[in-house]
Amino acid sequence: MTDRGLFEPDVLITDQLVAARRRRAALSNEKRLMLAVLENALDDYRKYIVADDRIGRELFAEAVGWIACSSNEGVFSFENISETLDINPEYLRRGIAAWHRRLLDAPRRLAETPAAESPALVRAAG
Repeated sequence: MTDRGLFEPDVLITDQLVAARRRRAALSNEKRLMLAVLENALDDYRKYIVADDRIGRELFAEAVGWIACSSNEGVFSFENISETLDINPEYLRRGIAAWHRRLLDAPRRLAETPAAESPALVRAAG
C-alpha cells in the first residue's frame, strides 16, 4: 500500500461527489440544494478538522454531529440527503472516518521516520 500525502484527496469521497456533481445538471432545484448542504458540511469538516479557534471547532463539531446522526427525520438530515442523491450514507461515513484516521496518523508516521530516510533529505541527496 502506498503512503498518501497529508492533503491528497480521498478517492471514496471525491468519486461520490464528482458523480453527484455530474448529475447536478439533471437535478431538481431541491436536489441541488441538498447537494449544496452536503458539500458545505463536508467542506466544513475538512477545513476545520484541526481548527484551534472557537468558531472553527464549533463548525467542525456541527458537521460531525450532522454526519453522525442516523435519524432520517427532517428533509435535510444527512440520511435523507445521502439517499436522495443515491449515496450510501454508511459508506460515506466510513470513507470520512478513514480519511480522518489517515490525517491524524500522518504526523505520527512522519515523526517515526528516521532522519536518514526523510523524503526531503533523500531528494536533497539524490
